[in-house]
Amino acid sequence: MSSDRLRAMVGAGEDDLAASADAFTLLEEVVRQRIGRRLTTVIDTLGLDPVRRRNWLELARAQGIPCVAVAFDTPPAECRRRNRERTKRIPADVLTSQLKTWSAVKKDLPDEGYDEVLAPRAVRVVPEAFVAATEAVQRQRDAPTRLQFGLQLSSYTHKAGRKTTGQWIKQVGVASEAAGFDSIYVMDHFRQIPQVGRAWEDFLESWTTLAYLAACTERVKVGTLVTGITYRNVAHLGKIAATLDVLSGGRAVCGLGLAWFEAEHKAYGWDFPSVGDRYALLEDALQLLPVLWGPGNKPWRGKVLDVPETACYPRPLQDPLPILVGGSGRRTLKLAARYADAVNVFGDAAKVREKSEFLKAQTDEPPRLTQLSTTLVGKDHQHLTELVERLRPRNQDPAKYAATVNAGTVSDQIGRFRELAEAGAAEVMLSLPDLDDDLTPLATMAEVIAAFR
Repeated sequence: MSSDRLRAMVGAGEDDLAASADAFTLLEEVVRQRIGRRLTTVIDTLGLDPVRRRNWLELARAQGIPCVAVAFDTPPAECRRRNRERTKRIPADVLTSQLKTWSAVKKDLPDEGYDEVLAPRAVRVVPEAFVAATEAVQRQRDAPTRLQFGLQLSSYTHKAGRKTTGQWIKQVGVASEAAGFDSIYVMDHFRQIPQVGRAWEDFLESWTTLAYLAACTERVKVGTLVTGITYRNVAHLGKIAATLDVLSGGRAVCGLGLAWFEAEHKAYGWDFPSVGDRYALLEDALQLLPVLWGPGNKPWRGKVLDVPETACYPRPLQDPLPILVGGSGRRTLKLAARYADAVNVFGDAAKVREKSEFLKAQTDEPPRLTQLSTTLVGKDHQHLTELVERLRPRNQDPAKYAATVNAGTVSDQIGRFRELAEAGAAEVMLSLPDLDDDLTPLATMAEVIAAFR
């Protein structure tokens, strides 16, 4: 029984405060009639009037049915925020008076004789990605499978706790190795993309950053996720990647993609070719780079590229230096199946399985399948709730934000990654939204990674 709806029945509408007295009279009669028939009755009201509360309790007792008080203890700040968003706001002084009265009421409820007083407690909203992951956690415990983990760095705008960005990058590299990550990837852009931040935020050039990361680490692979094919002369890119491989001791990964960020091209004065022309350039690059990294100095000509000399010394230490193609479209997957060592896709386990099956249909030796996702990891449910509340945009629903960042506990993530491994993923790349000056997220992820070792 909602007092607002009853007010609409006897007055001009739900907000007709002049009809409040008649609405509550009608409410009392409806409650008396329903309880007299021993029907379950839910009274949706502020419940601030002790006389009405006592009357409802006595009616329930007279019929021998239980009476339960459900106390929604919404924080005052949240009440005021919601009130500001209402079309017809409650006067501020009235709301303040209600909040003060409620403070006294919630102290009295336990002693008023109800069969039970239900107090609020945190309710965890589980993103769909984790709903079916519980059994996968047990499968990983019973029969562990291996899975590689990569860390993607997509933002360099952090708190001022460090002295320099370089210091932060070094700390991340060292901590990532200690956590068990197999690789570190960076986005290849020249300013921040709109999906992550604002154009004027600090953003590092990718291959320079990888060289620095290689010097700060000893074991992890380092690569781009992925290099836009239009951003550099392809032969020059081959030289850059080969140099990184030599200096890193054979740890470079050359990521390649179609390049999509038109505004970035315009800002730097680059041409932004049509999709067809970019695909032609990508296909040429996938064929040219292995030639550059191989022996000899023979000329090479493709659909759009013409390289008179393919000298690249010293050659990469890896033979072959792995090429990873980024993209989930069929045309991209076909190119990856034909020329690449790995292909990176988005999506849940069902999407990964679909892409895996498609790749297997293209060739007897499909490239490694990798998957990229934003991943928020909490040590437990309480910690996860705290992270979601701290990181979510101010006006975004917590459940929606949690789903967007794949928010889950350590156990949840073990189940999700097991499902991805079963679907065909050989490596998962993670962008950690809470990775800042505090490197704790890497230590938390270490617990997940350990389950796949």
